[in-house]
Amino acid sequence: EEPVLLAELKPGRPQRYDWKSSCETWSVAFSPDGAWFAWSQGHCVVKLIPWPLGEAELCKTSERKSRGSKAETWSHGAAKEKTLECGQIVWGLAFSAWPAAEGGDTDPACAVGLPCLVLATGLNDGQIKVWEVQTGHLLFSLLGHQDVVRDLSFAPNGSPILVSASRDKTLRVWDLSRDGRQVQVLSGHVQWVYCCSISPDCSMLCSAAGEKSALLWSMRSYTLIRRLEGHQSSVVSCDFSPDSALLVTASYDACVIMWDPYTGEQLRTLRHVPLHSTLDSSSEIHTSSLRSVCFSPEGLYLATVADDRLLRIWALELRSPVAFAPMTNGLCCMYFPHGGFIATGTRDGHVQFWTAPRVLSSLKHLCRKALRTFLTTYQVLALPIPRKLKEFLTYRTF
Repeated sequence: EEPVLLAELKPGRPQRYDWKSSCETWSVAFSPDGAWFAWSQGHCVVKLIPWPLGEAELCKTSERKSRGSKAETWSHGAAKEKTLECGQIVWGLAFSAWPAAEGGDTDPACAVGLPCLVLATGLNDGQIKVWEVQTGHLLFSLLGHQDVVRDLSFAPNGSPILVSASRDKTLRVWDLSRDGRQVQVLSGHVQWVYCCSISPDCSMLCSAAGEKSALLWSMRSYTLIRRLEGHQSSVVSCDFSPDSALLVTASYDACVIMWDPYTGEQLRTLRHVPLHSTLDSSSEIHTSSLRSVCFSPEGLYLATVADDRLLRIWALELRSPVAFAPMTNGLCCMYFPHGGFIATGTRDGHVQFWTAPRVLSSLKHLCRKALRTFLTTYQVLALPIPRKLKEFLTYRTF
């Protein structure tokens, strides 16, 4: 089933073409509970939108939009859409549910004892601004990077640890529970760092720069574990599977490589070949240069955005895409946390929402996912179980 375009959001301000306003949507993000959506719509602005609960409501929203109703009218219960004026071009976005501190010294928004939902924004001048979502108040301005903050990743376990990736060729680790104190600077890249991703079990960090290799770091010791070498051009995007057992990297070489992050082994390569055979081989690499890759919430699908104007959806066990959707100037993609939708951002400052395959995971996959959440590849291989079962649990039966 091909992805269907459900809705499209456009910047609410007139187009300006000076470098200060920059209208690209470089990043989109859903909050962990799926209740909020954020997009860097250009013009130094981030839009925070309370997210509809389901497909029916999203379709109604799309109908309202087509009748001329503005996106600003969207609301979810008492929550209202917010505009964050960041003062600089926004490149990276990341949500986190930040637990309220014990005792009296808490932020007013967290006084009810519930987690604060925060949004971190990576800016053109090297700043990271952290906002409280419910109120739209600025909580922190994190200073340290010397160039564009290209990407951000919070530890998925709800801890207030934030990792930032920058064009200054470093990654930095911040602790929001200590007023945004800088914990560590990770140096090892020789080019701009485009992307960073923390594994769901919070043990590893992958970073991708304008280099042919991705770097894998320990989140416990903040040391380099290994270089992942296999791409023929710059690696620009990376993502871990929900059970942390797989890592995917996307490159300008038009390939996605699936890795075992524990062993560094390449498990398979997904090649983005043109849909039309009329394209010659010399143009294939250029037109299919990848921009973004992400796992689906259940871990059975991948989504990719490339310069050949296509959104592709891949099934984990197949080497060819299972679905395509035409999109122009795509820059980023992200699955809705509960599945069923994909959000994509474009160079024109737009966001598009697409249907995605819904799947009922097999009992086998659910068991594998549950086991791999706490067992490394080496621990699986050491189990006294049949070889075929080990191959299944380590994703080597493709």
